[in-house]
Amino acid sequence: MDNRVDRLDTAFLAAASIALELTRRAEVSDRWLQPSVLPKMSVGALACHLGRQIEHCAELLPVATDVPPLDSADAHYGRASWVTSSSPDDPPNNRSTDDAEAALGPPALDTRAAEALETVRGLLASGTACNCVLIPWQGWSLRRADFLLTRLLELVVHADDLALSVDIQTPEFPDEVFGPVRDLLVRLSVDRHGQSAVVSTLTRRERSRVISAF
Repeated sequence: MDNRVDRLDTAFLAAASIALELTRRAEVSDRWLQPSVLPKMSVGALACHLGRQIEHCAELLPVATDVPPLDSADAHYGRASWVTSSSPDDPPNNRSTDDAEAALGPPALDTRAAEALETVRGLLASGTACNCVLIPWQGWSLRRADFLLTRLLELVVHADDLALSVDIQTPEFPDEVFGPVRDLLVRLSVDRHGQSAVVSTLTRRERSRVISAF
């Protein structure tokens, strides 16, 4: 197996376990119906969105596809409709699935996400996870390492959103998880804002700018 695929397989399992523990926190269930830090999302909807990143992997990794993959995770974010949208009300940002799952409550999320994590663990251990993964809501596929990198980014970013929403410390992810996500975010920021903006923001307080990878 390609070393990058093997590393990201392991990294995904670690990240998913951390995210699952976060969604199980009492602070999350206690504030389930309250607004999160994200516009128009409750804490429960955000927790379900976080958990569904694990569920996506369980659903998509075993499904073979003949759709040629994009060159990289970077290319995925370069064309994803939610990245290019301008409002939380745009169709790509529809949160009805998050809301519907949140209405089922914290125990239902825990059951879904825990079962999905065990499914993914089994797929990766048995070698039955496909090397090319179709993303049906986007209409293209990614190599497994790139697909898992996109899920790592979702888990890391939304774990921060969820922790901030319930006033607890954001969980620390191991280097095998955070490193690839950090590097991807920097590359996307450079592509969007240019080298100078990123360098100035990271090194010069007097020249810092508000930049985002998306």
